[in-house]
Amino acid sequence: MIDPVTLAVIQAGLQQVCDEMDLTFSRAAFSPVIAEADDRSDGIYAAGDGSLIAQGSRGLPVFVGTMQFSTRHLTERIANGETAAPEPGDIYIVNDPYLGGTHLMDVRFVLPFYRDGRLWCWLSNTGHWPDTGGAVPGGFSASATAAEQEGLRLPPVKLFKRGQMDREIWQIICSNIRVSDQRIGDVQAQAAALRIGAERLAALLDRYGDATVADAIAELRALAARQMRANIGLIPDGRYQARAMVDSDGVVNEPLIIALTVTKAAGGLCFDFAGSSPPCLGPMNSVRATTFSSVYLAMRHIFPDVPISAGAFEPLQITGIEGTFLDAHYPRPVSGCAAEVSQRIAEAVFAALVQALPDRVTAAPAGTSGNLSLGGHDPEKGRDYVMYQISGGGYGGNADHDGLSNGCSTIGISKAPPIEIMEQNFPVLYRHYALHEGSGGAGRQRGGFGLDYEIELLRGTARASFVMDHGRSGPQGVLGGQDGAVNRVEVVQGGTGFTPPHLSKAQDIPLQPGDRIRVRTPGGGGYGPPQDRDPALLAEDVRLGRYSPEEGERKFGMEKGG
Repeated sequence: MIDPVTLAVIQAGLQQVCDEMDLTFSRAAFSPVIAEADDRSDGIYAAGDGSLIAQGSRGLPVFVGTMQFSTRHLTERIANGETAAPEPGDIYIVNDPYLGGTHLMDVRFVLPFYRDGRLWCWLSNTGHWPDTGGAVPGGFSASATAAEQEGLRLPPVKLFKRGQMDREIWQIICSNIRVSDQRIGDVQAQAAALRIGAERLAALLDRYGDATVADAIAELRALAARQMRANIGLIPDGRYQARAMVDSDGVVNEPLIIALTVTKAAGGLCFDFAGSSPPCLGPMNSVRATTFSSVYLAMRHIFPDVPISAGAFEPLQITGIEGTFLDAHYPRPVSGCAAEVSQRIAEAVFAALVQALPDRVTAAPAGTSGNLSLGGHDPEKGRDYVMYQISGGGYGGNADHDGLSNGCSTIGISKAPPIEIMEQNFPVLYRHYALHEGSGGAGRQRGGFGLDYEIELLRGTARASFVMDHGRSGPQGVLGGQDGAVNRVEVVQGGTGFTPPHLSKAQDIPLQPGDRIRVRTPGGGGYGPPQDRDPALLAEDVRLGRYSPEEGERKFGMEKGG
């Protein structure tokens, strides 16, 4: 058995390897969505079955489960001869959502790591590419009805062979995506991050020995499972039910329902999604890996002290997704699964478990990544572009304090790129960028506020597409708290504004110079009865303009002038 000090040092060392990969990836990437927004993740995975060993603390939580499943699919395909066996220096590329992925824009690289000629583990990362082809620039087709309409789908193939890029495969990729000349910087950054990880992991193994580190990994996995079971022990035995709703699938203008029953028994939790909506026509289906990972990241929010490894998932059982839109199979479109449906799944988990753990679980957060893509030609720079914008929203109130305003999405740590960077890279002007005042759900602890921004196209022509959510209903308040404000999108063409029929989803909207898009993201749900809010806190909210006096009176029962 490894002594506790050595175990802690090795754990920190594995974490540092992943953190340094994350940092290298972001610093070297060209695209603002990676370099500025950090829409990426890196991790270490077991050689045999792809089980998660460690993941960077600054990587997207939703990739915790998906990269584990993706690496597992790779090992299985190698074993059955569908994919070429690895050699030192190889790097596989894959973005197939049905092989442990999310959507096509999340492109995964996998590097085999060798010690003394033996495959010791896998290093993998995921980066959000601004475009992978498909019907619309940016890939977020709001009305796709088949996977082929969403972009280029890659099974695991070797993009790098013994350290050298396969130019033929790269040419195939470039021939099927927009602004392909700009992708090479991201590709080299993604590969460099894995190579840095290999160097740092080799140094760790040289210092402590392969056998000692392997024993530490096994012990850390067992420890994570014990810690998760101990935390689950805080939940009273019983069944906890909740529902969450997706606005629409982008094609049929009707909501999709996520029905969840969480059962605590025998030291574990069962998440049963039976009764959820069937597979949908549009792109809001979720693949199995994303559905599982959404549950995992929700539990990470609730129990953040549990170390990230495959052991943390062992006490969690997920059932009832077969035959629903939460278990998509080819050719169901899935471009909205990672960014939007995943957050509705997490919201359902929060809504169920806040009943059992009111001191640990929050009201619902904004729960949308605000995916907005703009593609066109910039006549001033003489080149095409694809711009991808994500945005924050309000977090839910909780037992201790109000929700965070303009926080990142539930599924990650990605932040909106600085507007200065966006205006420098693309022919747009941000006419307005502020908090979405009044959007936080009323409660004893109110929800945080969303974001209110407006983008104007300055030159050239462009096509806009967006896949967002919570336009039909706001994030859920809990324990008597009110829901947060809904997501609002308005498009102004030629001086005339309109709201899309699907509220939060639309595609291929033509824009001319002077046309604008305004987005007001949701606020978080309120926690506890609004009338129980401290009058001094409410008066401060009104004084700062977060709520108008009329809103304060209506939502909280505050006296005018209060």
